[in-house]
Amino acid sequence: MAHPILIDASGAVGKAYGATNTPHMFVVGKDGKLAYKGAIDNSPDGERGSPQGGTLVEYVSAALDDIAAGRPVHTPETKAYGCSVKYAD
Repeated sequence: MAHPILIDASGAVGKAYGATNTPHMFVVGKDGKLAYKGAIDNSPDGERGSPQGGTLVEYVSAALDDIAAGRPVHTPETKAYGCSVKYAD
């Protein structure tokens, strides 16, 4: 994989970051700080041809590109969409 992922079976990390939906994407910068949180892109229906606003914006890819280039993340937060997260008690 090009980027590490976290498997959070207990939900502890999801709760700490405030994950509300699946998917709810989080990008942590090289400094260990949260650089982006929200939707993977602006196409909640999953259709690449019908994103909100008419043009597909891949928020996670853009955040990773900004970090790799040493720039501040242009869009650090968006509203996540998808099914709600069900945490174990």
